[in-house]
Amino acid sequence: MHSYPEPALDLVARMTEAAAGDPSRAAAFQGAPGCNSHRAALEHDPDCLPLPCFSFEDALDAVKEGRADRAIIPIENSQHGRVADIHFLLPESGLSIVGEHFMGIEHALMALGEGPFSAAYSHPQALGQSRHYLRARGIVPMAYADTAGAAAFVREQDDPEACAIAPRLAAELYGLKIVEDNVEDAADNTTRFVVLSREPLDPFEIKGEKAMTTFIFEVKNIPAALYKALGGFATNGVNMTKLESYQIGASFAATTFYADIEGAPGEPRIDMALQELAFHCKYVRPLGTYRQARARG
Repeated sequence: MHSYPEPALDLVARMTEAAAGDPSRAAAFQGAPGCNSHRAALEHDPDCLPLPCFSFEDALDAVKEGRADRAIIPIENSQHGRVADIHFLLPESGLSIVGEHFMGIEHALMALGEGPFSAAYSHPQALGQSRHYLRARGIVPMAYADTAGAAAFVREQDDPEACAIAPRLAAELYGLKIVEDNVEDAADNTTRFVVLSREPLDPFEIKGEKAMTTFIFEVKNIPAALYKALGGFATNGVNMTKLESYQIGASFAATTFYADIEGAPGEPRIDMALQELAFHCKYVRPLGTYRQARARG
């Protein structure tokens, strides 16, 4: 808690106390109150009790330890790519993906006054999503742990030449003035969040609904192993919406893959595709099956 700027500490304490009183309604998120993950938690479940956590690991630990029923984590942005390294965080946590949420991102420039400004503080993702705006005005981007934390930091520093890029909610919470709305470079800026829980969602609970399944796998270290492993998805008519490679360890001898597919285990085509995948892999590890939040096109 004490890693937050002073203006955020009281809010964090009150929200933490409320979540502790009813952990079954608590939704953990990374960042200070007012950040985009806070917004996403309320959009996904307006009745939840948002629980701010300083890091992604802290948010996952809150779920593991029973202080929150679920966590909501941003994993990718339409303009700036990967947000959280869910490939590393989720397998280590033992949690499962039970939902996804897409949220349009609207950044506001906020400060104590009207400017001019020499520096803008925000999360690196938000700075990257507003880089043309900042560059055109000669404002130096300064990385901070999260967007709302940056707003609280600007409030704390009391520097008229400093501003923050954050959701409007942060300006309301920390008493800053909105200088300009929608400073993001792209109007269709969208972030995908995943919802994580201690228990996986039973695929039969969403039978007949559009579903997504996420898993990681490592192919055998032989020629054409990846080509053969993925062939089962094509022959069985399974749409793979995401495939991303990453390295574990320092040897660079084996590559692990993170994948999203449309469908759920229990469907014959999904089961056959996953069986064929497993035949060509050292391991396949499911991370969750959940309702599809929006159509992939």
